[in-house]
Amino acid sequence: MSRVKQFFDRWKNDYDFKTVTAALGSLFVTALFALYNGFLGIYHASLWHGSICVYYLVLVILRGMIISSRSRIERSGTPERLRKRVYITSAALLLFLNFCLVVPVSLMVVRQKPVNMSLIPAIAMAAYTTYKVVMASVNLKKRKRSADNLVRLLRTISFIEALVSVLTLQNTLIMVNTKGDGSEMLKLTAVTSAAIMLAVLALSVSAMIIGVSCRKTADDSHGDPNTFIR
Repeated sequence: MSRVKQFFDRWKNDYDFKTVTAALGSLFVTALFALYNGFLGIYHASLWHGSICVYYLVLVILRGMIISSRSRIERSGTPERLRKRVYITSAALLLFLNFCLVVPVSLMVVRQKPVNMSLIPAIAMAAYTTYKVVMASVNLKKRKRSADNLVRLLRTISFIEALVSVLTLQNTLIMVNTKGDGSEMLKLTAVTSAAIMLAVLALSVSAMIIGVSCRKTADDSHGDPNTFIR
């Protein structure tokens, strides 16, 4: 019981620990989604499920790399050098994640996303997605509480995942509620998909710029250990 109490006390008071623990939970859930969609992609020869599986796999690798690297950084003799390298690599992988979204988003726009869902599960999905977006938005705003840029990056990744969930939800609701071919919703879907993709790209580019800027500043200051964590 004392260990459980210590865990929750640390969860309440240590922002970085709370962020990393939440990211670890998200990693396992995302891994399950990746396996599920991978199975459906193979079983049904579905491009949608296959492409979304790739997206989730990259997301798992990205989160896993950041979480595992943070523990190695504490044991490293040159933690800041490793921290900068991990951050820039993660930011580059985050940019790659944008390209992984091109195929599934394109399939959603042209209504090639398979949907076997009634209205009630769709509404439940909408409620969960709303909660997810609100929490991700709040945590994105609070990320400056952390002095660790890797922790801030984890919050950015969670917000990006929430934005993609909104996109998936929108297309699911359209396909569940629209009769006929739904061509009248094509323009709306294309516009909102483009807006969300641009937002995701902007966040990814911003993360890369921060990493490059911090590395350049660190090089100019000859490796000041306080340069990257701020």
